[in-house]
Amino acid sequence: MYTNYFHLKQAPFSIAPDPRYLFMSERHREALAHLLYGIGSGGGFVLLTGEIGAGKTTVCRCFIEQVPDDCRLAYIFNPKLTVEELLQTICDEFRIDVPSGAGAKAGVKSFIDAINAYLLESHARSHNNVLVIDEAQNLSAQVLEQLRLLTNLETSERKLLQIILIGQPELRTMLARPELEQLAQRVIARYHLGPLSAAETGAYVAHRLAVAGEQGAAPVPAALAPLIHRLTDGVPRRINLLCDRALLGAYVENSREVTPKILRRAAREVFVGDGSAAAAAPRVARRWPLVAGSVLACAAISAAAWQAVPHTPAPLPVKARAAAPAHAAAATAKPLALSTQNDALRELGALWGRQLPATAPCDGAPRLGLRCYQGRGGLYELRLLDRPAIVALHDGARVGYAVLTGLDDDSATLTIDGRRHTVNLALLATRIDGEYTTLWKVPRGFRDQVGPGDSGPDVDWIAARLAELGGKHAAPPRGQVLDEPTRRLLRAFQLKQNLKADGLAGPRTYMRLNQLAGVDEPHLLAATGK
Repeated sequence: MYTNYFHLKQAPFSIAPDPRYLFMSERHREALAHLLYGIGSGGGFVLLTGEIGAGKTTVCRCFIEQVPDDCRLAYIFNPKLTVEELLQTICDEFRIDVPSGAGAKAGVKSFIDAINAYLLESHARSHNNVLVIDEAQNLSAQVLEQLRLLTNLETSERKLLQIILIGQPELRTMLARPELEQLAQRVIARYHLGPLSAAETGAYVAHRLAVAGEQGAAPVPAALAPLIHRLTDGVPRRINLLCDRALLGAYVENSREVTPKILRRAAREVFVGDGSAAAAAPRVARRWPLVAGSVLACAAISAAAWQAVPHTPAPLPVKARAAAPAHAAAATAKPLALSTQNDALRELGALWGRQLPATAPCDGAPRLGLRCYQGRGGLYELRLLDRPAIVALHDGARVGYAVLTGLDDDSATLTIDGRRHTVNLALLATRIDGEYTTLWKVPRGFRDQVGPGDSGPDVDWIAARLAELGGKHAAPPRGQVLDEPTRRLLRAFQLKQNLKADGLAGPRTYMRLNQLAGVDEPHLLAATGK
């Protein structure tokens, strides 16, 4: 309706996935790199999550276009399936012939046998096979477990089926469940696609207008980018909805450009009922707002437990609070203030009995016999490492930090400025992006990575730990060399501990050796009895 008025060739903000309008932000490029890394690594699962409208499908389409010629790809976009229906769909996508079977159980076995035979034959032809499942948050636990079992078929170098799971943040929550821990351990790459920044929002709007044939003055001025970002939280689909309605509003008012007043009115019309129009209101940095009444009605106490933790010295556990009425929790709860990254690191250092410097704590840690380690495995990896860590918690573009000091099956303990808060694990999983920072004690003579042929105090330390774990009472003599026999022992240890079995000693290998050798370090799961 407004295209001719603004001298555009077509509507620039349609939500249809037109490849001509593809805009790859730095986040989208990084997400695409994770997917491409996943299919080239020989591993099992790759995880891509993001909010509704964040651009996951855009990234997936780019990925499919860049799949190598030797890769066979199956794509499932409606995963609300039973185990048998999923297996049948996989066979259909890979064009696998399945012998007819009698009964549902016989059918499941027939599908699995056919898939395994296909994968082995495909491997013999040097072909890779990738299964992409969109909207994977709709998968049931039984289907996810069946997918894990499908990845059991492997050679000494790689798994014969690689699976990419794409879904909303709830998918991370699902994989944080204890019963899915085996699958979570097989996730070799994971990325959470966050919103666009304010600058990227402006570039996104300008890009779509240019593709639509904009000439002359922009109907959506660049100066509106910060306001558009606040109203949409930087989510591409929401930007499209807002700008489309704003252009229509400008057309109706006979205005040659969208004004802030038109934009805010469009936001009230488009986002009515979902709280988005309130996005323009100022928020306190590093504080989570109280849960809205409509959210409490849907999420009850589980939301209040995270977003509105009571400020008490010894907060009640999540399960105990769950018995209280939702309206009572809303009445007594207060926002949870978070720390800066440096303050959280210093609080983490105190758990190791060290006072890290106020500025650049990680740079000062080696002088105190500690090292910082930054990982991306989130709650799954921290369960394996069994050590406290600082985690970044996101609320749109805002971010704050807390020390994760305890973890059990359905709750986590966050320590902030010396005070402990018990929060719902499922909600915590939706707030973090998988990145964490932890500390570990450094052995004498430590180098960042010890490789073949190296010798020195750190190699002696590794050899002594491996000998001790192998049941040898006498420590090996000094001057050990990381030769092939020692590397074989190291690879066997890494494999047993769910580490990358490369025969090289990196930080995670040192951490696990420390734990098994009884080095005095704090634990994450100790408080839960695990």
